[in-house]
Amino acid sequence: MRAMQRMMTSGLPFMKMHGLGNDFVIVDARAQSVEISPALARGIGHRQFGVGFDQLAVIENGNADAHLVFYNADGSTSAACGNATRCIARFLMEESGKSELTLTTERGTLFACDAGDGMTSVNMGQPQLEWHEIPLAEEVGTLELPIEGTPTATGMGNPHCTFFVENAEAIPLEEFGARYEYHPLYPERTNVQVAQVIGPDHIRMRVWERGVGITLASGSSSCATAVAAARLGLTGRKVQIDLDGGTIWVDWREDGVWMTGPTCHVLSGTLTPEFLGSLG
Repeated sequence: MRAMQRMMTSGLPFMKMHGLGNDFVIVDARAQSVEISPALARGIGHRQFGVGFDQLAVIENGNADAHLVFYNADGSTSAACGNATRCIARFLMEESGKSELTLTTERGTLFACDAGDGMTSVNMGQPQLEWHEIPLAEEVGTLELPIEGTPTATGMGNPHCTFFVENAEAIPLEEFGARYEYHPLYPERTNVQVAQVIGPDHIRMRVWERGVGITLASGSSSCATAVAAARLGLTGRKVQIDLDGGTIWVDWREDGVWMTGPTCHVLSGTLTPEFLGSLG
């Protein structure tokens, strides 16, 4: 309650960052406690009445370089957000002068490093391939789900459903994604990807994120799609993935799924007491 009262008096500082158009509001709560309610997350995430974001990320103190907490635009939480993790890693590396970081999330401990040429890499950990880990509602094979189009299920700290199609551009993603996000096989809802294999190391992908909708990019979705393609023998374990917002590189190694791409710090600002008060 004290944190909310302080915010209502002095405002709430934030950063706006994006990774390939996958955009985030980032709140640094290391120096002062911040209370994020579902209503506050939804208010900040509104693209007309607030700032707008695909995810809200909070940086907290922890046993590593930082602990990260993620919220979707509908106010729900997510255990993982790959592109937000890369953005925050870049910010923390520039702040500290370090070239390697250890970050903790609900997903687990993640490692990040400067990949050179302005690129940032994050190890998103090993994929979850068993039905109960993802989780699915019942025991089924995760490689080809009993859903029209036989998509592949993958967990990356959050659930994913990947459809491999002949032409990713031809899929009406707004209707398609909304339909499968709430499929009964996914009790916690799911992120939905439509992916087109261009070559043995090249994929075109579009994504619908649960609790958000269509996004220009998604790090965890990129990792899940790369893992699914490799499991199906459609590609190798190292791929270039072209998203609506740009290109990311994923490498499924022995120690986890690494993804590498650019980030951008757009602006820093303060949410005013007037705005915070309007949220009730």
